Amino acid sequence: MPIVTSTEMFKKAYEGGYAIGAFNVNNMEIIQGITEAAKEENAPLILQVSAGARKYANHTYLMKLIEAAVIETDLPIVVHLDHGEDFEICKSCIDGGFTSVMIDGSAHSFEENIRLTKQVVDYAHDRGVVVEGELGRLAGVEDDINVSDEDASYTKPEQVQEFVEKTGVDSLAIAIGTSHGAYKFQGEAKLRFDILEEIGKLVPGFPIVLHGASSVIPEYVEMINKFGGNMPGAQGVPEEMLRKAASLSVCKINIDSDIRLAMTGTIRKHFAENPGDFDPRKYLAPARSAIKDLVRNKLVNVLGCNNKI
Repeated sequence: MPIVTSTEMFKKAYEGGYAIGAFNVNNMEIIQGITEAAKEENAPLILQVSAGARKYANHTYLMKLIEAAVIETDLPIVVHLDHGEDFEICKSCIDGGFTSVMIDGSAHSFEENIRLTKQVVDYAHDRGVVVEGELGRLAGVEDDINVSDEDASYTKPEQVQEFVEKTGVDSLAIAIGTSHGAYKFQGEAKLRFDILEEIGKLVPGFPIVLHGASSVIPEYVEMINKFGGNMPGAQGVPEEMLRKAASLSVCKINIDSDIRLAMTGTIRKHFAENPGDFDPRKYLAPARSAIKDLVRNKLVNVLGCNNKI
């Protein structure tokens, strides 16, 4: 099966009341863990690459690893650019074989966001590539993203219809209280489902995206802290909130921090128990297994996209 776009995936997800998992990838073990879980659960999949991942692993290497995953699993897989900050990086990814790109113009004025997003949409659509835009700003730190709580802002529902119509964008990331990274909330998590429901009424059938949706699973935070880490107060989005979002108009949920925590916690544990190991296969294999278990849980119990191919 070739690499695909998200158009048909999102249509089925919206109608079925579930969401597609969009998992950030950086290396072979992460890609293997994610795609092996999706293969076993018969789930469609979005593998997304940030600007930081492209710098770290190289565009060509990542594409070839994803192509290998398609061959090995025969899954419908979307290759998506996460948080493209300008037209040039979106163009580079489109020309380099990505089937989906995100142009994040949320740091700009509403008018400039529309102009920039439409520029990317026009280029992408001419080449059969789909585009995700963003309205509102999520707080937090992840790769090159660094938005303070003061600069974060909820999506304004009254702007959504105009933005979608003027840009021709295929999906839209909104801000309803999630944030990037492992430190999302002070106290109880609160998501603005009222905003999500209002947007769903204004643009019925239109795919909505949630960024910053890792649950920051306590098991892995505790593992990191036990074996030399220091992550006091790390807290994510409760999985029941993500299930509710997936049952509404959210068709894509982004997960990155949970993968990093699972991998790092497992590797820290391995070295604590096997301090003499120097063979990367010995510590990367259990890390890959931890990612696989994590992703399987997300696909089945959070996203509800298992057996949806």
